[in-house]
Amino acid sequence: MAKESMKAREVKRAKLVAKYAAKRAALKEIVRKGEPADAYEAAQKLQAIPKNANPIRLHNRCKMSGRPKGYLRQFGISRIAFREMASNGLIPGVHKASW
Repeated sequence: MAKESMKAREVKRAKLVAKYAAKRAALKEIVRKGEPADAYEAAQKLQAIPKNANPIRLHNRCKMSGRPKGYLRQFGISRIAFREMASNGLIPGVHKASW
């Protein structure tokens, strides 16, 4: 299990990303297509936005255990939780392969 502080940090980052998404997109558009003077100002404002508002800083975590590695996007859980749930028959349409 991941520490509760790590899970809380990820939730906080996700909220910041959502809060600043529109503002970041608008500023980035000005930086790309605006006049040089406007682009410079927009770049300065972009740097003033908190670092954790950048979507790159988000990390996928298992919904059950909070594990950051071995994450399966399709199910939203780690490989360990997936294997356990699949073995118990809790995931519809998934069964152990045998040949």
